[in-house]
Amino acid sequence: RLPNYGVFDEMRYFVAGDQAHVFTIGGVAVAVNICEDIWLPGNPCAEQAAAGAKVILNINGSPYHAGKYAERQKMLAQRARDYGVWVCYTNQVGGQDQLVFDGGSMVLDPSGELAARAVMFDEDLLVHDIEVSDAAPTARQTPVSGSTAGDRPLVVPRVESAPPFEAEVYQALVTGTRDYLGKTGFSKVLVALSGGIDSSLVAVVAVDAIGAENVVGIGMPSRYSSEGSIKDAQDLADNLGVRFLLVPIEPAHTAYLSMLEGPFAELGGGAEGTAEENIQSRIRGNIIMALSNKFGWIVLTTGNKSEFATGYATLYGDMSGGYAVIKDVPKTLVYRLARYRNSVGPVIPESVITKPPSAELKPGQLDQDSLPPYEVLDAIIEEYVEKDRGVAEIIAMGHDEATVKRVVRMIDVNEYKRRQSPPGVKITPKAFGRDRRLPIAHRYRGV
Repeated sequence: RLPNYGVFDEMRYFVAGDQAHVFTIGGVAVAVNICEDIWLPGNPCAEQAAAGAKVILNINGSPYHAGKYAERQKMLAQRARDYGVWVCYTNQVGGQDQLVFDGGSMVLDPSGELAARAVMFDEDLLVHDIEVSDAAPTARQTPVSGSTAGDRPLVVPRVESAPPFEAEVYQALVTGTRDYLGKTGFSKVLVALSGGIDSSLVAVVAVDAIGAENVVGIGMPSRYSSEGSIKDAQDLADNLGVRFLLVPIEPAHTAYLSMLEGPFAELGGGAEGTAEENIQSRIRGNIIMALSNKFGWIVLTTGNKSEFATGYATLYGDMSGGYAVIKDVPKTLVYRLARYRNSVGPVIPESVITKPPSAELKPGQLDQDSLPPYEVLDAIIEEYVEKDRGVAEIIAMGHDEATVKRVVRMIDVNEYKRRQSPPGVKITPKAFGRDRRLPIAHRYRGV
C-alpha cells in the first residue's frame, strides 16, 4: 500500500508490490512490510498471517505530529490482536525539512500489550527477546537456551516512557531545528528578539538545539517599543547566555516616512494605517537579512500558526528568514511550551509570559485589537484547517457566526502569504504547506 495524502507523495516515486512476503529466520516465520501496510486492516498483514507469520516486522519513516505516538501504539495493538502475531515496529528518527521523525520503535505481543519501546527523538538500539511457537506466543520469562539462542542470557525488557505532551512537542521543535540546520550547513542562527513570547520561545529552542554560542539575538526597537519589551529581550539573552545586538530602527523609520510622505499624499493615501506600521517590520527584515548575508547566519523567523493562518504577519518583514521554528504551533500552545521550558529551567522572563501580546507597531496596540481571543481563534483554526470542517459545522459547535466567518475568510485570503513563508516544523495533524494544498486564486468562501 502506498500512502498518497497529506505529506505523502509515494505514488510519484514508488510502485506498490503485489506479494506479501514471509521469510523463515531461525525457524521462525517472519513477515516484513512497510508503513502503510499495517495501518489499515486486511492485506498484506492478513495474507502474511494466513501464510504462517508469527512476527510482523514493520519498517517506517513515519512523520510526527503531537499525539501520534499514542495513535500508533493503539493501531499496532489492534493489528497484533487481529492476527495473533508479535509486531515489531521500527521508525526513523530525525528531522527532514518540515518533517520530524520521532523514533519510538516498539514491540507488541500477540495480545496487543506493549513489550518493549525505544526512546523518542533520538537514535536507539532496542533488543527484546520473544519466544515464538505454534502455540500462543508469550514474552520470554526464562533464559534462552538451545542452538537458536546460543545459550545467551535473557535480555531484560525495556519500555521507555513517552514524554508528556508539552515535552514531546518541544523536543520535536528542537529535533527539527537542529537537523535542518545541520543538514543545510548552517552553524549559527540569528533571532530577532522583540521581548515577546514567540521570539523568546524560538530563541530558547535554538539554544537547546545548537548551543548558546551559536545563537545571536538582536533587538530592533522603534518609537513604539516599550521599555519593558526592550528589557525583556535583554534579560532573555542574558538568561540564555547568547550574544545580544541592539540596533534601534528610529533613524531608518524616520527616513522612510519622510521619503514616502510625498508619494502617499500625491496618491491620496489618507491617514496613517497598516502600511506605515508595516514599514517598521520591513526595516527589521532588511537588517536581519543584511546580517545574515554578511556573516552567513540563518535567520529563524518567529511567527506562530495563529499568525500564519490569519495573515497577521508582514510579508518581507517579520516573515523574512530561512526557517520558521514555530510555524505550526498555535499561539495558545506557545504559552504552554514556554511554561514547560521554564519548568525545566527558568529562562523566559515571567513578564514575557504574562503581558498581553502586542506587535508594538503603534501606540497601545494589542493583538486582540485585530484578532479574536487566541483561545477562540485557535479552536476555529483547528476545526477548519486540521479537521476540514465547514463554516456551518463550526458554528453549530457553538462558535459565534460572525467570528467564524471572519476567521475563515482571513485564512482563505492569506494563502499567498503562506506560500512565501519559510519551511517550519510540523507538529499538528495538518500543517500549512504540503499537508494542505489549496489554490491562491479562488472564488470559494470557506463554506
